[in-house]
Amino acid sequence: MVILGISCYYHDAAAALVSDGKIVAAVQEERFTRIKHDQNFPSHAIAWCLEEAGLTVGDLDAVAFYDKPFQKFERILETYLAYAPAGIRSAWKALPVWIKQKLWISEHIRSELGYDGLLLYPEHHESHAASAFFPSPFEEAAILTMDGVGEWATSSVGHGLGNRITLQQELHFPHSLGLLYSAFTYFTGFRVNSGEYKVMGLAPYGEPKYRNLILDELIDLKDDGSFRMNMRYFGYGSGLKMTNRRFARLFGGPPRKPESPLTQREMDLAASIQSVTEEVMLRMARHARKVFGSRNLCLAGGVALNCVGNGKILREKLFDRFWIQPAAGDAGGAVGAALMAWHHHFHRSRTPSTPDAMNGSLLGPSFDTDTIGSFLKQHSDYEVPLLDEEEMLARTAGLLAAGKVVGWFQGRMEFGPRALGSRSILGDPRSEEMQRKLNLKIKYRESFRPFAPSVAVENVGDYFELDEQSPYMLLVAGVARDLRKPVDEGVRGLDKLYQVRSTLPAVTHVDGSARIQTVDRSVNPRYHALIRAFEQQTGCPVLINTSFNVRGEPIVCTPEDAWRCFLRTDMDVLVMDRYVIEKKPEDRLDDPTETIASLQPD
Repeated sequence: MVILGISCYYHDAAAALVSDGKIVAAVQEERFTRIKHDQNFPSHAIAWCLEEAGLTVGDLDAVAFYDKPFQKFERILETYLAYAPAGIRSAWKALPVWIKQKLWISEHIRSELGYDGLLLYPEHHESHAASAFFPSPFEEAAILTMDGVGEWATSSVGHGLGNRITLQQELHFPHSLGLLYSAFTYFTGFRVNSGEYKVMGLAPYGEPKYRNLILDELIDLKDDGSFRMNMRYFGYGSGLKMTNRRFARLFGGPPRKPESPLTQREMDLAASIQSVTEEVMLRMARHARKVFGSRNLCLAGGVALNCVGNGKILREKLFDRFWIQPAAGDAGGAVGAALMAWHHHFHRSRTPSTPDAMNGSLLGPSFDTDTIGSFLKQHSDYEVPLLDEEEMLARTAGLLAAGKVVGWFQGRMEFGPRALGSRSILGDPRSEEMQRKLNLKIKYRESFRPFAPSVAVENVGDYFELDEQSPYMLLVAGVARDLRKPVDEGVRGLDKLYQVRSTLPAVTHVDGSARIQTVDRSVNPRYHALIRAFEQQTGCPVLINTSFNVRGEPIVCTPEDAWRCFLRTDMDVLVMDRYVIEKKPEDRLDDPTETIASLQPD
C-alpha cells in the first residue's frame, strides 16, 4: 500500500511517500525550485518521490493533505469579520487566492496528478502529532505540538499508543506561541517564518529585561502552559502587521528596520521572548507529563525547532526519553499526513523502529559516483581524480585541519531545515576565526549567528553536557566545563562575539552552549568516518556543520547547485562523493560579499 502525503500553501511545501508503513522518500519543494520556503503546490517534490520509489500515480492507494482547507478558511473568514473593518485591505488581498486556489485543493491534486483515488484530510495538528509519534522509537508517549496556527489550533497536548494518537487539549487562534515569537521576530527586524532562528541566536547577547513586561501586558500565562494573548498589542488578527503602535510604545519605539544596525534593545527583546517561550514550553511539557503520566515525550510543530527550549525541557528531566521530528515545521506535515492515513484510516499496525523511522532524515535525492563524475567533466575545467574511500577521508580531514572550509556533498539529501552531514559546509571548531569567516565570507549572514558541532555519538559526553543522542541538531546543551575558558562577564552586546569561550570557540555560543548533532556510524557511516579521520589527525572528534547554502537560498540539492555555491563563495574545497576539488587561485572572489546583491533577502 502506497500513500502520498502533501503539505503546501503556507510555507515549506513538501511531499512524502509512505510504502507499507515505511517512509521511503520526503523532500521540500524549495530544493527543486530554488525558492526558499516555497509554498506552492509541490509538483517537483511529488514527481521525485514517485520516481525514487519506481512508482506512478496509478500505484497510489491514497493521497493525504496535511490540514483541512475549509476549516482553515472558516477561521480566516471569522477572523476578518471579528476585526472588520480593520482587516479589509488584507482580506481583499487574501480572499481571492483562497477562492481561486486554496479551497480547491482536491481538484488541484486530481488535475495536477491525474489522480482519481482516495483523498484524506487529517487536521493540521493531527499531522504534526503523527509526524512526532509514529516515526519515534516509542510504543507509548505524550505528544506536544506547537506552531503558529493550523485550522484553529495553535498548540495541542496528546497521547500516542501503538498505532493511535489522541489530541486531548488544544490552544486556539489567536492565542499562539508561534505567532507570539514571530511578532518579536518581526519587531526586531527579521523576516517572519525564516528569521526566528536569528532571534534565538541573538538572545544570549541580551538580558531578559522585558520578560515581566511580556508576562504582565502581552500574555496571561497559566500553570498548565495555556495562555491568552492581549490582542490590543498585535496586528496579525486583522492580517496587516504582526504588531501595532501600542506594541511599539510598550517597547520604547518602532520596529527595527530590516538590515539596519542591531541595538541593545533588539538583543534584550530577543532574550526576553526566548525566556518567555522557554517558560511556556516547560509548563506545557509539565502538564503533558501530569495528564498522561508518560515517561516519553514527542514534539513537533514549528516551535519544536526552538532547540534552546527543547534543551530546557530535557534538563528538567520530566521525561526519561525525548524525540523531536527533524522536519518539525509544515514540511513534516506531509510525513504526518501520510502516516495518519496508514495508521488511522487503514488501521495498520505499528512496530516502533530503533533509533527511529526517519532514517536519519536522509530521505531526499542522491547522486551516484558516475553522475557526479560526468557533471564535473562537463561543467568544470578542474582535473579531479576519483579517490578511494580512505584517501578521500584522510585528504578531506587534512584540509579541514589546515583551516580550510569544505563543502560536503554526499548521499541522500536531508529532509527538514537542518543539514546533517549530507549537504553540509564543514570547518574546524578549534579555530578562533572560523565562525566569523563562515558567517561573513561563506554564508553571507549576520556575524552573531552560531554554528553547530557535529560530534561522534560515542564522544558526546566528553565535549558537551549532554547524555542523550541529538541526531537532528534539535537540542542545546553546555560545552563541557573542562573545555571552557574564563571570560569577562562585564562585556555586553555583540562585543561578546570576540571572546574565546572554550577550546572549541567556533561552535561555543556566547552563553557557553552549543546546538549539538550526534553522528552515529549506523545512520551516516561516511560522515562518521570523516569525523573519525579528523580525530586521527587532530585528536578532536568534532566538526563545525552548517547547511550547504548561502543566505536567501535553500540547501543545495544537485551537483549543479553545489558547484554554483562553491564558485560564488569563498569556500576552499568541494567534496562530492569521492571527488575532492580544491579551488584554484584564479577562481577566488576578490570580494565575496559582493554576491549578496544577487541573493534574495532573508
